[in-house]
Amino acid sequence: MRPMRRFMLILMLAATVGSLHAQAPFKTPYSLEDMRGKQAVVETSVGTFVLQLLPDSAPNHVGLFMKIARDGGFAGTAFHRVVKYAVIQGGDPFTRDPARMADWGQGGLNQVSREPNAEKHTAGAVSAVADPSRPDSAGSQFFVAVTDQPALDGQYTVFARVVDGLEIVQQISAVEAGPDGRPRARVDVKAVTIRDTPAEPFVKDSPAELGRYRATIETDLGALELEMLPDKAPETVRQFLRVANAGIYDNTLVHRVAPGFVVQTGAINFRRTPLTPAQMRLVRTQAPEFTETPNEFGIVSMARGEDPASATTSFFICVGQCRTLDGKYTVFARVTGGAEALDRIANVPVDGETPVKPVVVTKVRIEQR
Repeated sequence: MRPMRRFMLILMLAATVGSLHAQAPFKTPYSLEDMRGKQAVVETSVGTFVLQLLPDSAPNHVGLFMKIARDGGFAGTAFHRVVKYAVIQGGDPFTRDPARMADWGQGGLNQVSREPNAEKHTAGAVSAVADPSRPDSAGSQFFVAVTDQPALDGQYTVFARVVDGLEIVQQISAVEAGPDGRPRARVDVKAVTIRDTPAEPFVKDSPAELGRYRATIETDLGALELEMLPDKAPETVRQFLRVANAGIYDNTLVHRVAPGFVVQTGAINFRRTPLTPAQMRLVRTQAPEFTETPNEFGIVSMARGEDPASATTSFFICVGQCRTLDGKYTVFARVTGGAEALDRIANVPVDGETPVKPVVVTKVRIEQR
């Protein structure tokens, strides 16, 4: 059976065998303002993922999910069905009791009416489990699309999206399961906590505030300290801090050493481990902020392609006179500590401009002075 057809059967089975007793559909006790800007932190036995709730698209579904979470209704439940790299399903209160395994997939249904919306079942979409023939049969059970599932669009109410930890959802989907999709090893939900959406760091900082941050680039040849230059390039500094703070530079290679000229690092295609979806969302092209700042020893600039607006994450440090680069690349920082480490990196043996032995940026730490 193809994975999508199998999943459709799982959803229909879970919903149709549930309780059919009549009850008034749930109406959220929360206003839209109470629900906007809220996230759900889902702690599981294999890791944590975070949902951004979508009250404008599905207010009653979001309200029900928030109420159940705040009442502790998800704690101790388990993900009771998985389709590898397709979907995971949870939220059934019956899963608290291993002795009721035969009933798993039947609990928590018939509570809330369908709320049609334009949200798509792209990777990370969270929808309510329901019988497609009975649109108002949803309740506490939910499923998460691990990858894009366009065949489900319009059939189930999308009420949230995974904004962090999609790799955990993928991991849950890949646990060994039986023919019915039931995991052979239990995957518990320890807690679901509702919180305000955290403010993105550095987004609202003024240039003066950005100037109080320092970056420490830890490498296997020593550490470099960078002073930010927001008076030269405030938006580039802001983006560098966001990217570094998210760990995007960790485990990247110094992929270019041009003796007497520059060393270059930060390119995500030279990262030793893949970015998470949350990290990937921070990678973007940047508008240039060119100045006539002299490109001298220790000056740090964004690398780019032919297009002046093509800079993303890669940056270079001058280890000699780079005055031919003046006004052509965005200068945003300078080295203020670790000159010995920079000298060691600049003098490694190279094959062309590629270090013979890998030089790794193990971590970039951001601290406020």
